[in-house]
Amino acid sequence: MLKSDILLDEDLPNVKVGIGCAPDSKFVEVSVRALNNPNVIIYRDPQKLADDLANGVIDAAVRGDMSSSKLLPLIKKALGLEILERVVIMGYRDKAIFVAPVGIDEGWSVEDRIDMAVRSEALMKKLGCGSVRIAVMSGGRDEDLGRLDVVDETITDAMEIVKRLNKKGYDAYDAQILLEDAVDEADLIIAPNGITGNLIFRTMHFIGNAPAFGAPLINSDKVFVDTSRVKTDFTDCIILAMKLAGMKE
Repeated sequence: MLKSDILLDEDLPNVKVGIGCAPDSKFVEVSVRALNNPNVIIYRDPQKLADDLANGVIDAAVRGDMSSSKLLPLIKKALGLEILERVVIMGYRDKAIFVAPVGIDEGWSVEDRIDMAVRSEALMKKLGCGSVRIAVMSGGRDEDLGRLDVVDETITDAMEIVKRLNKKGYDAYDAQILLEDAVDEADLIIAPNGITGNLIFRTMHFIGNAPAFGAPLINSDKVFVDTSRVKTDFTDCIILAMKLAGMKE
């Protein structure tokens, strides 16, 4: 288990981080002033933010409140990626919970979710999580097989993912649809697809008030932390980006 407060420790490395700022934004500037770190640079041009990350001008980038439809395709192209795979890091009680996939176009195949589980666990170990319990979720209880084809597919997919992760040596289990148990029992939650993962994130963060520290990119060696544009405080996401960039030194 990884304690969530370790992610907010402000013993920060000497790295440069760029954060995106929307034209009508005020919260990004307020967050940067509050952090009071000269290595944090505000970007208003999404193309320049993507290019500077790819070219090593900055060590890490944070989306801030830039439009995802404008910035993310530029990040993907600049880094030479077909898709951006992200895992969101949230606080639940006193521990950190990781949830993937969270991009609506991510995690739609068994292979994709296995890959994201493996990459997410590697990130978690890097951040100091000693052991990782992986909850693989589906759209129903196992006993619901036969009620609806689309639900059946999520259940059988989850079983297959668990079997293959266990074979690789990972501590994964079939969490079914029981999110309320998974948040207590697991460190990493693998949702049935990106839409479901996005809904889990939104429910926990915007309705349940669980803190969200950002969603790091896990399929690139470049540090990019995605954020929700409706956040009002981006200091935690900037701190996470700086910590991840510092780990590469």
